[in-house]
Amino acid sequence: MHPRGLNKKLPPVFVGHEIYRRAAYGSHHPLAIPRLESVMDLCRALGWFADGEFVTSPRASEEELSWFHAPEYVSALRRAAQSGQVAPEVRRRHAIGTMENPLFSGVFERAATSVGGSIRAAELAIEGRIVFHPAGGTHHGRPDRASGFCYFNDPAFAILVLLRNGVQRVLYVDLDAHHGDGVQDAFENDPRVHTISIHERGRWPYTGDLSDTGAGRACNLPVPARFNDREFKVLVDGVVLPLARRIAPQAVVVTCGADALAGDPLSSMTLTNVALWSAIERVALAAPAAVVLGGGGYNPWTVARYWTGLWGRLSGRIIPHSLPHDARAILAGLRCDLIDDEEIREAWLTTLADAPNAEPVRPEIENLRDLALALAEDWFRAGRIAA
Repeated sequence: MHPRGLNKKLPPVFVGHEIYRRAAYGSHHPLAIPRLESVMDLCRALGWFADGEFVTSPRASEEELSWFHAPEYVSALRRAAQSGQVAPEVRRRHAIGTMENPLFSGVFERAATSVGGSIRAAELAIEGRIVFHPAGGTHHGRPDRASGFCYFNDPAFAILVLLRNGVQRVLYVDLDAHHGDGVQDAFENDPRVHTISIHERGRWPYTGDLSDTGAGRACNLPVPARFNDREFKVLVDGVVLPLARRIAPQAVVVTCGADALAGDPLSSMTLTNVALWSAIERVALAAPAAVVLGGGGYNPWTVARYWTGLWGRLSGRIIPHSLPHDARAILAGLRCDLIDDEEIREAWLTTLADAPNAEPVRPEIENLRDLALALAEDWFRAGRIAA
């Protein structure tokens, strides 16, 4: 194991919390599955938390939450969580208590802890390290309302902390199957922040078209169904990394949703976790400070294997070919109403690393690369890179 992880100045850190073991989202919701607790348990079963590597997430205060969110929205969510009720006008105004964003016991504390974790992750990253906060990645949250299962927008807080500490160039890269709309919109008028999003075309929230460059610092790469590893590499090598080199960010924030993986019930993308691990490592090396967040992901087996293996890679561990008994027992104990028993693959129960796929690159992906680069060139010609 490399003692510093990806050659950063200081060792890597994993930010987590036991709050994620509590039942959440009620029943019949895509996020009512084990996620973060499985990742923490697998890491512990593998002995992947050395002294100082695990940091308990603080909970963001209402004052901190108001850095980005409207105080009346923060108060409305807190009151609804305390009373267990949402008035009709609050539901209409703030989208709380809907099927998409249900009210459940502990919702305020859980969401505020996710924000607190991203704040702490950014503070630690500024010191010169990579910080992994898999409970983060709630990239759809809006200043005055919940959206897309996201009550607050924790990636926005990670970026705000970086900016408040003098960082002048932040690159936000979103690899979730769904467009990172909330983050793009939050910073579209800030010349210090650039966003790149690879997401499935025609998927909710139905934004992030190729032509959408925000105020001139957003690069959107909407990809077709069955988007595969080789196609992903074309866009990472041909768009993401070249833009990162030209932007020369002082910090990167990455949302790495697990819903881009093959087997996820809410997307039609077919990426493997090994392809995503490699891409995230390379993006994390693009700046002295790196914050890596979670995101979507609705198959508990693929989520747990992806984020556990990602921590292993970021912290310099060797990924085992076969999991030990204790780790297999964790995966065997998972359940999900969206995945039929016959769909559960043996590899999901016995390994961490997916077998790479070898599907061909479709011409439309190469065309997407070329068009995106041409649009992004406008960034540079217009001088939209922060000094």
